Amino acid sequence: MPSSHRARLRSLVTAALTAVLAVAALLVSPGPAGAEPTTAAADAEPATGQFSQQILFKASQDPGYACFRIPAIVRTTKGTLLAFAEGRVLNCGDAADIDIVVKRSTDGGRTWGPLQVVNEGAGDTHGNPAPIVDRETGRIVLAETYNTGRTDSGSCQVPCDRTPHLQHSDDDGLTWSQPRDLSAEILPPHWNSWYATGPVHGIQLSRGKHAGRLVFGVNAETWGGTRVTANHAALIVSDDGGENWRIGATDSYPIADDGTFRQKPSELTITERQDGSIFVSGREQDGTDLGHRTQTVSRDGGDSFDSPFRTLPDFYTPQVQGSSLRLGNRLLIACPGDPDRRRTMMVRSSYDGGRTWDSVDRGTVVTTDWSGYSDMVQIGKDTVGLMYEGGAVDARDEIRFARFTESWLQSRRGPDPTTADRATGGRPALVLGGARATDGVFGGAIEFDGTDDAVRLPYSPRLPLGTKDFTASLWFRYSATTGEQPLLWMGGVGTTQPQVWLRGEPASDRIQGLITVREGSSPPRSASVRTTGAYNDGQWHHLALRRGGGQLTLFIDGTAVGTADVPGSVSRNSPFGVHIGQKLDSRAFFNGAIDDVRVYDRALGDEELTGLRKRSAAGGTSTTARDSILWLPMDRVREDH
Repeated sequence: MPSSHRARLRSLVTAALTAVLAVAALLVSPGPAGAEPTTAAADAEPATGQFSQQILFKASQDPGYACFRIPAIVRTTKGTLLAFAEGRVLNCGDAADIDIVVKRSTDGGRTWGPLQVVNEGAGDTHGNPAPIVDRETGRIVLAETYNTGRTDSGSCQVPCDRTPHLQHSDDDGLTWSQPRDLSAEILPPHWNSWYATGPVHGIQLSRGKHAGRLVFGVNAETWGGTRVTANHAALIVSDDGGENWRIGATDSYPIADDGTFRQKPSELTITERQDGSIFVSGREQDGTDLGHRTQTVSRDGGDSFDSPFRTLPDFYTPQVQGSSLRLGNRLLIACPGDPDRRRTMMVRSSYDGGRTWDSVDRGTVVTTDWSGYSDMVQIGKDTVGLMYEGGAVDARDEIRFARFTESWLQSRRGPDPTTADRATGGRPALVLGGARATDGVFGGAIEFDGTDDAVRLPYSPRLPLGTKDFTASLWFRYSATTGEQPLLWMGGVGTTQPQVWLRGEPASDRIQGLITVREGSSPPRSASVRTTGAYNDGQWHHLALRRGGGQLTLFIDGTAVGTADVPGSVSRNSPFGVHIGQKLDSRAFFNGAIDDVRVYDRALGDEELTGLRKRSAAGGTSTTARDSILWLPMDRVREDH
């Protein structure tokens, strides 16, 4: 269908729907996360601490489009909410016929007007919306990107011919200017491949000598003629209300001949902190540094970064865009909480300007559905709007809009109980979910209920094993006959992330140990070893996994089962955690007891392993006690208040 006919069809349909959409919305009533949408009164104000949600963009309710993605939202000087998205005409691919569309709300997001086309792709890709509100003039500027469209669902051909453009509205988002090309101002010649604005709202600075400045984030790549040779992340700034723009703070990472690189900060979300500095958080994509999120700060209005981006190894999220917002004295980040897949949208808080973040178990879950990109906007003093991709089947099913008050978020929790890590330099491990002490093989042990109990070590650079040989050793007892029974988990999770784990699999009548590795730019590889029984007889058993001499060997009560090792790093380019009794994605918990967990960054000899099994309560040989990188006797749980 020609684009002009498609636009007329959308106009007729949306006009007919306007009255309905203006008085009602599909709301999710306050209740368990992931609840199905239900119809409710659109003008109902959520009570303090409550949460409401509606479907904002969906192909079945917005004809003319196959899919909606890439949300961005701002609040204008008149209090109107403008919710932008990519309207994908042919399919859900990233580089086909894509329009930038918007819906408006004049009542704080309770009801929404019809879909408007801000920028029609007409066969090409017009997307990556990054809106900014100028509080001094009321103008809304919208940064965006163009590239040649495809007719299939494939990605933009590398090098991608992306160029930045800009539109503006001076009537509260009702009409928009013709787009203008910003390439001459903010696209240097060596940023000649992928280029992305946002996609998320930009900001106007309100403090310091740069007050009034408009800022948004971009990321780009350099094409060297035969391959991409560098990644770039930058802030783009304007001091005249968006008439002129320039490149400010920039951080770049070269790509080695073998295709590896440290980081690729992308899809930057930025927030002005209380002191006027700019907090910058980005998606980290496939770099060798540990973690899927990376961040830095600018203290000079976006002209430079204080330091290179640093990744957050223990911030659990998949490789996905996220959004940030300052709410009083806390910073919020919205992104999925599953470190492997795009699901379980949650909001996490920082109380120190983004230096540290609440762990995943302290975040507030918005939904347990599939979920992806997001943006946040402050609606009132303590009310936040969250616009995010979600769906029961796929994160791209629809774009939702949620309203919640600050009191709906998890309260700041006090210290968790701990258990000692006696390895050199070890910090106490956190005891979660109410796990309690019980009798062990050598004194005490910790009992896990199979529901939410776990022991988690704080991240430390000494814990990732990398390419080293190693030995992991523990005692366990359990009687479960079903489900995954995670004993020890180190690294990432899923089929592609570097990791080491030991778990019981009673339904398959086995105990299994597995490693997944990355080496150079080669695809991930895994190796596993298994016993021939589940050892779920309620008795104590000793388990050890050893990597060394080209072999991966599993020992159960001194009996060895081995296989060939796969060379590479077991801790690279993924979130990193060490959990006892819990799978890293919190989708499996151990039901039983665990005692004396030790990990060494070398392969212990057979005699040393025998010594661990037969050691006295005093702690075994001095060698094995001294050189462990992790040693949890699990003999007591300490309540810290």
